[in-house]
Amino acid sequence: MSAALAITAANFESEVVNSSIPVLVDFWAEWCVPCKMIAPVVSDLAKTYEGRVKVASVDVDAENELASRFDIVSIPTLILFKDGQALRKKLGAVPKHEIEGLFRDLI
Repeated sequence: MSAALAITAANFESEVVNSSIPVLVDFWAEWCVPCKMIAPVVSDLAKTYEGRVKVASVDVDAENELASRFDIVSIPTLILFKDGQALRKKLGAVPKHEIEGLFRDLI
């Protein structure tokens, strides 16, 4: 999908909840066309903000438990986590500046 870190139920706690920096999680699926549209943007953000924001992804087909836990009913869904809490959410294939707006004031 992208250069984002793959998140599973097994590593969610260590990579997202216990992260010392904000984490942007992209909930996506391989068959989702809008997900593929924003994949390059998510990958670019992972590189641009490396060390300041962790960018991660959850394949909702493989990780239904996580998708259900965060009430993911539409993909792509982007959720920003800080200090283990879901702070902000964006739905759909939104432009890069809207995604950056989720975390820009936190870094």
